[in-house]
Amino acid sequence: MRKSLRWALSLSVLIGTVAPTGVATAADTDTGSTAVVDSQSTDIKDRILAIPGMSLIEEKPYAGYRFFVLNYKQPIDHRRPWAGTFDQRISVLHKDTGRPTVFRTSGYSLSTTPSRAEPTRIIDGNQVSMEYRFFTPSRPQPADWSKLDIWQAASDQHRIFTALKKIYGEKWLSTGASKGGMTATYFERFYPRDMDGVVAYVAPNDVVNKEDSAYDRFFATVGTKECRDRLNNLQREALVRRAPLEAKYQAWAESEGATFHTVGTLDKAFEAVVLDFVWGFWQYYGEDVCDQIPVAKTATDDEVYNTIDAYSGWAAYTDQGLEPYTPYYYQAATELGSPTIKQPHLKGLSRYGYQPAGNFVPREIPMKFKQHAMRDVDNWVRKNANKMLFVYGGNDPWGSEKFHLGKGARDSYVYVAPGANHGANVAGLVEAERDNATARILAWAGVPAPAVQAAQPLARFDARLDKPVDEDATKEHGLRP
Repeated sequence: MRKSLRWALSLSVLIGTVAPTGVATAADTDTGSTAVVDSQSTDIKDRILAIPGMSLIEEKPYAGYRFFVLNYKQPIDHRRPWAGTFDQRISVLHKDTGRPTVFRTSGYSLSTTPSRAEPTRIIDGNQVSMEYRFFTPSRPQPADWSKLDIWQAASDQHRIFTALKKIYGEKWLSTGASKGGMTATYFERFYPRDMDGVVAYVAPNDVVNKEDSAYDRFFATVGTKECRDRLNNLQREALVRRAPLEAKYQAWAESEGATFHTVGTLDKAFEAVVLDFVWGFWQYYGEDVCDQIPVAKTATDDEVYNTIDAYSGWAAYTDQGLEPYTPYYYQAATELGSPTIKQPHLKGLSRYGYQPAGNFVPREIPMKFKQHAMRDVDNWVRKNANKMLFVYGGNDPWGSEKFHLGKGARDSYVYVAPGANHGANVAGLVEAERDNATARILAWAGVPAPAVQAAQPLARFDARLDKPVDEDATKEHGLRP
């Protein structure tokens, strides 16, 4: 009983209170005083900053919106909220408190440039975005890596939603692409009553980490045989020419001050980059640029080296390239899983094969894989999905292992955009599926029935606001969703 009371008291200090009249109040943990904020007349910035634990980093102007980058104080461990806190970055793209809100997650770092996810444009709403815990600067110090898991991250999101729901009282949808789509799905699994709908883009679902034959089938059939052969031949050629290409890599590393302590050796890093080449091509590009890949037999060393760099990135497995993504590789090695593919065309040339995610995490960080984590989520989605939309790209390797819906799913859908890569979206679906997906997003957001029936985005396209934003910077390459 004493422990329960201490938990409740600590949580009330962290979150604050709401006065019986509905006026938001902010608890001052230093003085014990309570500041009362008039929710009807106060400027939106003041209302947001009245939330206990919320502080402003900067406000950036954008026509038609207010855009705030903020810090929100979170418990390091949501099971023990009194045992320390850290500042987590979030952003708010504010349009109107009378509009629905989209909660966007990247699963990685936070972009501080105003941008709009596809569902935000469709419903013409507000958007809240969250930096995933342990991505700097949203990392507790000292870092207890055992507190980086999908439940803790979902609980971060739950607390942000709970705090902002007092201001943004209309319907909420969660969304994200790639690891962000995974994040939105895990949030729904652990807090299914928070959101009114989920739109998860290109979200991998690695249920059994050691069973990756779906990826092998993908690479054996994607695109045309001519394109597959062209890519495979160049990849093989890079390993045939390992000695001269590694000499170039060594010279580059020395000029850049790049090191290889985490992965172990330059040779391991070299091969990891080469083995990512075909995957990176299909993840971000496609058949239409296959003719730009040099013919292996006639390509110069420089052409092979520069092509691998363009699609895989020689910096990816240096210490400097890995460090920003340590939280991802840690999660892949402890819960999410990571793909392994056979690549028979590299037989006799590959020394290490697809290296496990744990190879890319500093050795001093302890790791243990939790076999049940992804099985639990997959089972929950199959049986309980409600108002969930999964969108995949037909030519995206990460879509080889999808989420699936079972008999218990309600008003939920899995759609594949033909020919699309890791940038697949609702707009790229075939017409019937695009119209249904758009209508369901609008309906989940609670917009009037005529707009739902029209099944068209409510906001006009804005080339600056709606351009693709890789918040996780995955185009710096490395095998990451």
